[in-house]
Amino acid sequence: MTMKKKKLLAVASQGGHLIQLLRLKPVFDRYQTSYVSNQYREGMGEDYSQVIDANGNEKLKLLILFAQMSWVMLTKRPDVVISSGAAPGFFAMMLGKMIGAKTIWIDSIANAEELSLSGKKAGAFADLWLTQWPNLVEPTGPQFSGRVL
Repeated sequence: MTMKKKKLLAVASQGGHLIQLLRLKPVFDRYQTSYVSNQYREGMGEDYSQVIDANGNEKLKLLILFAQMSWVMLTKRPDVVISSGAAPGFFAMMLGKMIGAKTIWIDSIANAEELSLSGKKAGAFADLWLTQWPNLVEPTGPQFSGRVL
């Protein structure tokens, strides 16, 4: 009897967030992985959903992004959601938690002095909340388990 692979949803904004997330692809390949970003990168495969690029200064775009991420969650029904940021990842954490998925947040390595805004907010929804800087570890905050880069 074959075990059904767990469904993993890997979510990141374009640029450094996405590059860092894709460095974990060898681990993701063990699962039935779907990718979500606002930019396609080689190696993501065919199971890719594109979402709008949005930030905290663009309220209408954030509403559109929320609707897009809601649709992705309802159609993919992931067992696990992992993100390195930013806005798409925050919504993925929140919505993933609402549907009962395990959630993992890896804050960007670029945030050496303090957590990212999305990382601070996503922590409330993350089952595993990680920082890539040991100096940012807090008893009730993110933990350090190493760096992706």
